Amino acid sequence: MAIFYAFLGMLCWGLAPLFGKLGLYNVNPVTALSLRTLIAASLVMGWLIASRGFSQIIQIPPLLWLFISIEAILATLLGDLAYFAALKGGNINEVTLILSCSPLVTMLLSYFFLGEMATGCQIIGAALITIGLFFVCLD
Repeated sequence: MAIFYAFLGMLCWGLAPLFGKLGLYNVNPVTALSLRTLIAASLVMGWLIASRGFSQIIQIPPLLWLFISIEAILATLLGDLAYFAALKGGNINEVTLILSCSPLVTMLLSYFFLGEMATGCQIIGAALITIGLFFVCLD
C-alpha cells in the first residue's frame, strides 16, 4: 500500500506545479503560499474533526511536537516559499527538476543522522538523478 501512496503523491506533486505556476500570475509568492496554506489547513482540520482524531493532538509528546514543528517550518514554510518564488520567476521544468533532487539530501542526511542504509539500487538511482541534474544545469 505504501508504494501506491508514493505513486499517488508523485502524481499529485507532478500536477501541482502546473496549477501553482498558473496561480502565481500577478500574485506575490507569500500571498499565494498563505492562501494555499489556509486552504490546506482548513481541509485537514475538517478531516481531523470529522474523523474524531482531534483528541490525538494533545497526546503527542512535546519532543515530537518539536520535530513536527521543525518539519513544518522547513517543508511547509521555507521550502514551499522558496518553491513558489522559484516557480514564479523561473522555468517550471528547471525548477521542478532541481526540487525533485531533494531525496538526495534526505538520503545523505538519513544515513549520517539516523543510520539508515541505502540499497545498491537506491544509490544507483541517486547517482542517475545527480547526473540528470548536471545536464539540467548545462542548458
